This record gives sequence, structure tokens and C-alpha cells, in this order.
Amino acid sequence: MTQLTFTKHHGLGNDFLVLVTPPVLDLAALARQVCNRRLGVGADGLLVLTDEAGYDARMVLYNADGSRAEMSGNGIRCFAQAIAMRRGHLGALRVLTDAGERLVELFPGHEPGLLQAAVDMGPVQPLVEPEGWAALGCDPLRPVLHLSMGNPHSVVGVDEVAAVDLLALGSQVPHVNLEIIEPGPEPFAVTMRVHERGAGITEACGTGACASAWAAQVWGLVPSGADEIVVHMDGGDATVRLHHPAPGHLTLVGPTQYVATVVIDIGHSE
Repeated sequence: MTQLTFTKHHGLGNDFLVLVTPPVLDLAALARQVCNRRLGVGADGLLVLTDEAGYDARMVLYNADGSRAEMSGNGIRCFAQAIAMRRGHLGALRVLTDAGERLVELFPGHEPGLLQAAVDMGPVQPLVEPEGWAALGCDPLRPVLHLSMGNPHSVVGVDEVAAVDLLALGSQVPHVNLEIIEPGPEPFAVTMRVHERGAGITEACGTGACASAWAAQVWGLVPSGADEIVVHMDGGDATVRLHHPAPGHLTLVGPTQYVATVVIDIGHSE
């Protein structure tokens, strides 16, 4: 038996297990086991923390289904909190991900176990239309934008996010993160729901919030010249700073909450 210690965190209800320097294991299988909400601990993803020369840490993300993902905006805030807990202090962190370097700044929260974090999410990049997109039969009059935040996103503008069968739509394009957004209710805000690649419908998505904010300013859903957009999600609100810290870059600001430390035994088959 191998004993593993995880910390569990969530960013606006998007929850992750963080594992530090694991032994040699099938990490995809481990993610499927521990992220299972009925048979395991339960989480949207597994974050693996290892040392990396020139960085504070390397983050590798496995979705709940065992697939590997390049980046998570909520996940990296949880990851940074796990590092801060190990160190016993806050500070700026340089984290290497499969999508490249990300800079995370941590700030005290107003409740025990709660921190605020600002993440330089890197540049927004255009993305080709994902395979199978035409099969969704989206209304051609509705705005659609395919973007990369280091991972793939398709954003669709709708009249009312609550009225859309998001599970049915997302299941048709499981290889992309699908966001549906509507304006407001405030002038500098949008409301978003998300179906995530490898996890299904989640309470929030950090990279999806960034993609949605970018789409909102492209489509004119927020006033011209907006430099910050609030993204309302089922799990709570995140703020996206446009063109920060550089033109074409986005910064994501939101909370991360420590939930628990979990110790489990992993058996080995003979």
C-alpha cells in the first residue's frame, strides 16, 4: 500500500485535489479514482505539484476523467494556495504549466482558509473551429468565438443561460470547454455557465471566465473601453482585467478556499 496526502481546495466551487511530488504512479488512473464523487474523495481535477528548476513549482492537471489538461484558472489559484500553506507565507509565485509560465499573486482573505489570487493568464489566442462544431446546429445569428487561453474554448452568446440545455450541447463537443454567456446584469458584467472538457458542467471555470470576458468586449456586450469585467458563474464571481499586464493579456482575480487535508491508501495489484 502507498499512503498519499492531498489537500483539497476550491475556486468558486470548482474543486481540486493537490498532490505534492507523488511516487511513480499512473496519475491518470489516480485522478479517476480520487476525483470520483461517489467512490473517491471527489473533485473536478487532480493537480500534481513537482519541483522545477527556475520556477516555484510545476503544475500538472488531470481532469476528473483522467485526461490531461493544459491549464486551469481556478486550479492554479488552488495550487498556489497549497504552495503557500507549505511555505507558511504569501508571495508571488512563478508556476510552470503545460500552457507555459503563469505568475500568481496571493493576498489574504477575510475568512479562515480563504485567499484571494491574481493570475497573469497569458495572451488570448484565436482557435480554429473545433471538430464536430457544425453538428451542434447553433443559430447562425448568435455570436460564437473560438479562443485559446492555453486550453481550448468556444464561447456562445445567448439570451438566457438558464434556458439552455448545456449538458446536451457540451456532450456533443467534449474536447472543448463550452461557455454560454448573457450580458449583465450590471453594465460591466456577464453571466456565464460552462461545460468543461474532462469534467462536465462545473460551478466555475477560470480560463472560461477569461474567454467569456474577451468575447463580451469583442461583441460589445459591455461598454466600450472596459478594462475590467465581472463574470458571474454558478459558484460565484471572478474579475477579469483586460489587457493586463500587457496588451492582449488577461489577469484573472478570484478566491481560493482550503477545504481539507486528506490521507488515503492506494493499493497495488500483484
